[in-house]
Amino acid sequence: MKRLTLAAAVGSALLMMGTSAMAQVVPGPQENSDWPANQWGPDDKAGSANHTKNSANIKKALSLVKQYKSLTIGKYYHREAPAFGPRGWQMSIPGTPTGGPFGKNALVYHDELVTTEIGQIQTQFDGPGHIGINTSKGPMFYNKRISWDSYERGAGGRVFGMGPLGVEHVGELGFVCRLVVLDAVALRKSQGKISASEEMLPIPKKAGDPGIVTAQDMKDMLKAQGLADIGAGDCVALHTGQGNTWSNDRYKKMDSAARAAARAKFAEGEPGFGISACMYMAEKNIALTMGDTSANDAQPGGEQDGYAVPCHTELQPKRGIWNLENVDTKSLVDAKIYEGAFIWAPLKIIGATGSPGNPVVLY
Repeated sequence: MKRLTLAAAVGSALLMMGTSAMAQVVPGPQENSDWPANQWGPDDKAGSANHTKNSANIKKALSLVKQYKSLTIGKYYHREAPAFGPRGWQMSIPGTPTGGPFGKNALVYHDELVTTEIGQIQTQFDGPGHIGINTSKGPMFYNKRISWDSYERGAGGRVFGMGPLGVEHVGELGFVCRLVVLDAVALRKSQGKISASEEMLPIPKKAGDPGIVTAQDMKDMLKAQGLADIGAGDCVALHTGQGNTWSNDRYKKMDSAARAAARAKFAEGEPGFGISACMYMAEKNIALTMGDTSANDAQPGGEQDGYAVPCHTELQPKRGIWNLENVDTKSLVDAKIYEGAFIWAPLKIIGATGSPGNPVVLY
């Protein structure tokens, strides 16, 4: 999730105040009583990555490989790339070179030092410990786990990881799935809602804006693109065009001013899925949502008023359907790759909330 409501920000501040704040928890708008039964069982830690255990899903994905070609769709990790709020990527090379020379062959080497929110920067995977819902019992995450009870703690109670909510549990399975790429820019052009010269959907400000992709829009795109309906274990990517501002074919050629402009656009909000689209994907039991924006939810305007990126809460903690953000859908749309085999796994970072990565699409 990328943009916080005031209530969420206050909740975060309370958590940082320590255990004395725990008694002051205010129940959120959704209690755990409305959570559906977990299809993977009450002890599961991997959620929708369990679809990868089904060999039929792998067979379906690989059957879509026709040209025996591949694309990587992870974005570049760089200090000038867009990031939410205070998050940042800072990399330096310690020493020039870092070590050496050694031996008669005068070996030298370089290392890198990276300071970043490793799970939540640029192309990023939302793992089980990233998104939760505030309830009367405390912050509730995937499979009804309370974060306070889940943390891996060290001396002085310091939190070192998310315990059973760590991303490594998803990384142990990974994703091999049928990829469906939905081109929302083409849809809105065909509807006359954006001009033929536009590259991206407008940032939505209110319900009904064309930057919000609904369940009906999804069905219309599937039909227009000649694709079979989405189903269990599929991975669904939404192309809104906002990622074009720092797409892989442009980023390395951009100067600092152009990169600053991309960051400014990124900060304004984003087109994306409305709640009906996400509930449709939940009904179809997909494995993964992804897209070319910072959250894949439409914001600041949504399909229903008063909710903060509701697809995050409906799909992730309640159903274990995970989310991959800031992928380069432009490369897929430019090549007219609307279906293929998606292969990727988050890093096995014990206790992390998410993971960087560079997914591969075979087609």
